[in-house]
Amino acid sequence: MQLFYHPEIAAEAKEATFPKDESKHIIKVLRKRTGDVLDITNGAGNFFKAEIIVASPSNCTVKILEVTSEQPLPYHLHLAVAPTKLNDRFELFLEKATEIGISEISPIICDHSERKVIKEERYERIIQSAMKQSLKAHIPKLNEAQFFSDFLEAAKHFNGDRFIAHCEETNRFSLKQKLQPKRDVLILIGPEGDFSPSEIEQAIQAGFSPVMLGESRLRTETAAIVATHSVAFVNEV
Repeated sequence: MQLFYHPEIAAEAKEATFPKDESKHIIKVLRKRTGDVLDITNGAGNFFKAEIIVASPSNCTVKILEVTSEQPLPYHLHLAVAPTKLNDRFELFLEKATEIGISEISPIICDHSERKVIKEERYERIIQSAMKQSLKAHIPKLNEAQFFSDFLEAAKHFNGDRFIAHCEETNRFSLKQKLQPKRDVLILIGPEGDFSPSEIEQAIQAGFSPVMLGESRLRTETAAIVATHSVAFVNEV
C-alpha cells in the first residue's frame, strides 16, 4: 500500500486536488493515470480511497470513493527534545518516533545545546514521510523551537504526567516504573551535554519528576526513541 498525504481533505469531501509538487510526483514520477485509485490520509485521522479524475501534473484531482477513520493514540505523548549537533540524528528520532507513535514534538534550546537553529520544513517532510511509510492517519504536531525556560512556562498548562530524563547522579525514578497506561505524558530530553543542574532544578520546581531510561548513558536521539517506545509499550493492549 502506497499512502499519499493531503492535509486539506475534510472527512466529508467529495473531491480533492493535490498541490502542484505532489501532482507532478503522482503523474510524472509515479505515472498514475485517470481511473487509478490512490490511498490518501489527511493526517487528522482519516483514510481515503480516491479515483484520479484529472491526471494533470499541475493539479491532479481525485474523486473520493471511500472514507475510513483511525482511532487516535489512547494517550497524548509530547516529547521536548534538544536538537542534536548532527542534524541527521535528530531526524532519525523524528522518523522513528512517528513510526512508533507520538502526538507532539517540541525542539528545545538548552544551556548545553550545540544546535540552536532547526530546519522546520525539512523536519515536517520527514515526519510526513514516516507517517505515510508506517500507514498512519495521525500526523504528530511539530512545534517551533523554544528556549528551555520558555517551554517550562508553557508546560504549566499540560494536564498529564511530566518527566525530565537526565544523567545526573541524583535521586531519579525509572521511567518504566512511573508510566501508567492511557495517561498523557510530557517528557524532556536534553542535549549531548545533558541538562545543566540549573535546568534540572527548574524542571523539578515546575512539577517534573526526574527519571532515568536505564543504566546505560544514551545519546539524545536514542533516549528520545526509548522514551517514545516505553510509553507505547505501557499502552499496548
